[in-house]
Amino acid sequence: MTTALCPTVSPVRENMRSHKDVENVVCYYATWATYRPGDGKFDVENIDPNLCTHLMYAFFGLKPDGTVDFIDTWNDLPVNGGLNAIARFNNLKRKNPSLKTLAAIGGWNFGSATFSMIAKSATLRSKFATEARAFCQKFGFDGIDIDWEYPAQQDGDPSVDKANFVLLLKDLKTELKKYGLLLTVAVGAAESSASQSYDIPQISNNVDFINLMEYDFHMASEGVTGHNAPLKARSAELNTWKNELNVYSSVQYWLSKGAPASKLNLGMPLYGHTFTLASASNNGVGAPVTGPGVKGPYTRADGTLGYNEICERKLTGTWKEVFDNEQMVPYAYSGNQWIGYDNVKSITEKQHSCSPVPTNTKIRHDVRRSSVADDATTTSTTPTSSSSSSSSRSTSVSSDSTSASARSESTTPLLVTGSDLVHGSPATTDFIKLAEIFEDSVEANGKVKAKRDVPLRGVDEHENGDSLSFKPEHNENEDDLAVAETHLFRPLFKYKSINSERRHIRQPTVTSTTTK
Repeated sequence: MTTALCPTVSPVRENMRSHKDVENVVCYYATWATYRPGDGKFDVENIDPNLCTHLMYAFFGLKPDGTVDFIDTWNDLPVNGGLNAIARFNNLKRKNPSLKTLAAIGGWNFGSATFSMIAKSATLRSKFATEARAFCQKFGFDGIDIDWEYPAQQDGDPSVDKANFVLLLKDLKTELKKYGLLLTVAVGAAESSASQSYDIPQISNNVDFINLMEYDFHMASEGVTGHNAPLKARSAELNTWKNELNVYSSVQYWLSKGAPASKLNLGMPLYGHTFTLASASNNGVGAPVTGPGVKGPYTRADGTLGYNEICERKLTGTWKEVFDNEQMVPYAYSGNQWIGYDNVKSITEKQHSCSPVPTNTKIRHDVRRSSVADDATTTSTTPTSSSSSSSSRSTSVSSDSTSASARSESTTPLLVTGSDLVHGSPATTDFIKLAEIFEDSVEANGKVKAKRDVPLRGVDEHENGDSLSFKPEHNENEDDLAVAETHLFRPLFKYKSINSERRHIRQPTVTSTTTK
């Protein structure tokens, strides 16, 4: 099975690289991807500005006084021989004048405490709004993406964060709107997290769109294998709390709480979570594990692999791929290693399942971790496995496509690059093309084309949560950097777990062919 995951495909057709039929394609650029080794490296110049309508620069921090902070001054700015990535990033608009760029503030590693403190004070909220607007104008951004992970969680204040988050967004909206600037948010999608953190109707009223994190539902810390982003739940878990841990259930939750489908972007991961099996012969969903899987050469983080890394493993011919017809996503195993991920078929299923409602689409992806292709010969079964594992409510989903009127209100991604996360709202066929684009990231000889990968919003800064001021010598120690992942977002939700193991959940871009 040498090309089960990453078959050879023809070059990307021009109509697959156009926004003609797509309203919004939002991509996150994970800036730390520039420090990855070898084929994992992804820089601003690797971004094709014609693949996205919106590009997010991830991430910036926030100071206690309400001013926007730099997490990586050496990469962001030109001072002291710095790389000046912000200017280079925003200069992409010269190649595509219709492109919008936004500054993403926060991320998992940034935590909740500073957001919580600022949101409590009317004075600080007002100052932050003013500073955010000034920051956009100074550096050439078209808006702000708030990545507070999460209100009332981590080191935030459970008693007031939920309400104060709305106040913060209102102040930001008031200030940014006066200058024609955009305001978006990235949110945890699962009900257990979202119910604690968000006043969904009020948030919806104050932002241009909402990015739902629909991934990291299951990880090795649970003790059994589980899918990263299942569309549906396993039947064995329908009567457990895990029945909410899937795309369909989380999307329905947000819609039921009043979020307009036209503002929701569904997150689809273009990376995989890995596990080390307790027994190589017990390799289904829910099989016991001893811990996370081995790290890849680019992301270098236990338990997670970029799609380019997955492809390289699959090309060895030692992996067996299975499509889980119950949860509508694939997994693969080889010896005691197990990977749960998404491929063209699962992305297509998610697109069809969500298309009955007018929602936006979003794509998240790590520059080096993308490049996943589907395989017509993939084994398709409903796996049986030991012990009940994870997942969420198994519910039937419609497969109708989004109507033209619905699309006029939403945003779907056709394709993304150079970022950690992407949002968008293309028609069903367009979204599927987006997925198919991943196939083009593999050369005829089976080698992953690094320059076609796009960095996603992965881990925000340092693995231990510290801010880093990167310099060339840090490259040798990239093992310390948080993992940048790949994600796709379609009109609905993106999920981030409270589990510290899911710190890397933030990704922005989809792999695609880029031109240097």
